[in-house]
Amino acid sequence: MPEQSTSPLADPSSHRNITDLLARRAADAPDHAAFDVPTADPAEPWRAVTTGEFEREVARVAKGLIALGLDPGDRIAIMAPTRYEWAVTDLAAWYAGAVVVPVYESSSAEQITNIVTDAEIRLAVTGDPSSAELVRQVFAETGRGDLGLWTMDAGPSSLLTLAGRGTEVDDPTLERRRLTAALDDAATIVYTSGTTGEPKGAVLTHRNFLGQVLNIAAAYREVVREDGNTVIFLPLAHVLARGLQLICLASGMRIAHVPDTTQVVPSLAALRPTFLVVVPRVLEKIRAAAGEKAAAAHLGRVWAAAEQTAVEAGATAERGAAGSLGLRVRRALFDRIFYARLRTLMGGRLAWILSGGAALEDRLSLFFRGLGVPVIEGYGLTETTAPLTGNLPGMIRSGTVGRPLPGSTVRIAEDGEILARGVGVFAGYRDERHNAEAFRDGFFRTGDLGRFDEVGNLVLTGRVKDVIVTSSGKTVTPGLWEQTVELDPLVAHAVVVGEGRPYLSALLVLDPEQVASWASAHGVREPGSRSETDTPLAEIVEPRLREALSRSVDAANARVSRAEQIRRFTPVLTDLADPTLITPTMKIRRGALLDRGTALVDALYS
Repeated sequence: MPEQSTSPLADPSSHRNITDLLARRAADAPDHAAFDVPTADPAEPWRAVTTGEFEREVARVAKGLIALGLDPGDRIAIMAPTRYEWAVTDLAAWYAGAVVVPVYESSSAEQITNIVTDAEIRLAVTGDPSSAELVRQVFAETGRGDLGLWTMDAGPSSLLTLAGRGTEVDDPTLERRRLTAALDDAATIVYTSGTTGEPKGAVLTHRNFLGQVLNIAAAYREVVREDGNTVIFLPLAHVLARGLQLICLASGMRIAHVPDTTQVVPSLAALRPTFLVVVPRVLEKIRAAAGEKAAAAHLGRVWAAAEQTAVEAGATAERGAAGSLGLRVRRALFDRIFYARLRTLMGGRLAWILSGGAALEDRLSLFFRGLGVPVIEGYGLTETTAPLTGNLPGMIRSGTVGRPLPGSTVRIAEDGEILARGVGVFAGYRDERHNAEAFRDGFFRTGDLGRFDEVGNLVLTGRVKDVIVTSSGKTVTPGLWEQTVELDPLVAHAVVVGEGRPYLSALLVLDPEQVASWASAHGVREPGSRSETDTPLAEIVEPRLREALSRSVDAANARVSRAEQIRRFTPVLTDLADPTLITPTMKIRRGALLDRGTALVDALYS
């Protein structure tokens, strides 16, 4: 079976546990700015927090946890938006020897109950009143949470109050507790979002995190730098955001948190990051917004030429070539008209973007590279403690997710499934029942399909459970088609159907905000309002909108073989904030969608 490995660049055994990352950094550079924290002062909206200040705050909260009666190995739940206090609580829990269990803000009461019960949560920290009320109810119903519910905001049960409980815990006691956990002890239990099955509690160890942090920091020294900074707006409940935070903290890269995604762009101008981690949808929206703005200024054709030029310039740069004189002239012209403004919109200092969480279309990657902001695409899962593979600076190949990162091995099974082994790969799920099918010959089964290109980069081709077999016996992997259609800003999610059917069809789940914008721009009544229907999926019948979507469908059909093309599609609107339909990482729960859309799917074959 094809296999690629990369030797490790760092040894996690040089550290006792995760807390050494902060302890050593605070000892080496206590006065270095580690965080930018929002203030209520319009004149000075951000204030710097040094590494030394951060560690002292972490220590105070950790002492409060110890004073409460928290024992080593006890589980603490954190349910809060992405914010500075999340980082404080995370590290404080580890300083106190606890195991952190992140809970997504969008989680339902049932999901929280399952996590609290399965993980035997003793204490929770929440970030807003609605989350606090949900957790309070779950604690009352389950009898868990004997050490209480604490909040990140001011109040009688705030983190500040909690820290005040620990005044009698001395520094030697805290230091002994900090060093309690060993490398192979659990650091966190992360419950997977479960797009195709029940959520599973993945147990990640201190060795997993340290192996990833140290090796990724070594591999990306050009990106993660002491003089750099980043803005984290991905949920900190996601292992990718937490891993990024630890890498930046250990490397001295300044961090700001922006929980409200509508405030990301305004914050970029103020914070001027050198590096960002995003999901592909963010990049799609940036490109689409630029196109819409150009169209509003009657520069649609000029923008189309600029977009194509950026893609050509990106492809030329990827080959390491200088490009023709004509291309260089066109790029210089469009840089003055469009590209420079886009870079300014993103802060003006952005040198690198890391894209993860979903496959990135190669043309989109080349477009941003042509703008002057290369996109590093990577691939990983909760069970691999985030990145497993990644493109490296100077070795970016669009359309791939790069090679195994240091300390990792990737194998392609005979059926095309991606198998993983390495420093970040977990030992198993909390429930042994979930481990039976999770491993093969010592490798973790990712559930994703892929292949290596001619130079050893991994190319993602789909999901094992998404494979469709039509009534004629054709086996189809719909990933490429779905990803191509989802490049249309109108389409939030594309789901191909056709299992046991004579041909393929698709449900296109639309983005309500984009639909409203499209309707306004085209002078038509906003179609398919949720208030007009009691059905879980509202079918869109507006002919002009369907015609616009047909162009994206045709473009996707042109990229795949005849057997993979779809013949019919139905656009729908639904509640994209529904946690039973959309995972916390913004992926569609295919089974739930198809259950709700049974009648619509049947109509595609009538």
